[in-house]
Amino acid sequence: MARQQPLDLSTIWLFSTCSAKELRMVRRALDQVAAPAGTMLCEEGTVGREFFFIVEGRASVKRGGRKIAALGPGDYFGELALLDRKPRSATVVADTDMVLLTMSQREFTGLLEDVPPLGRKLLAAMSERLREADSKVSALISH
Repeated sequence: MARQQPLDLSTIWLFSTCSAKELRMVRRALDQVAAPAGTMLCEEGTVGREFFFIVEGRASVKRGGRKIAALGPGDYFGELALLDRKPRSATVVADTDMVLLTMSQREFTGLLEDVPPLGRKLLAAMSERLREADSKVSALISH
């Protein structure tokens, strides 16, 4: 994967409330990479070692070989495996050429400790994902 030009992190919702100093800390923890269409970005059942944030492009999320979601710019994945060090719950494959920001487990943990606004925003986003999943399950049960 080739390295791209640096991105203005303040334009990304996850980092938008960070100060200039915090943005410099985030930048040091991130690698900006390109992934061609067809690249398997993470594989279900393997232990996760990276968090991904999509800058450009689209990807499919598959569980048990079935497509369960589509991701695009502004979406992210891989944070759960970094938090609990358990196997990935899904496979993510690039549908188009992509530009991603990646962060290793060590940097991810350190960044959450060093940049509190980032941790709060990530927790709020994860909470929203959980509520959406709960609503879907409730809808299935009630029908």
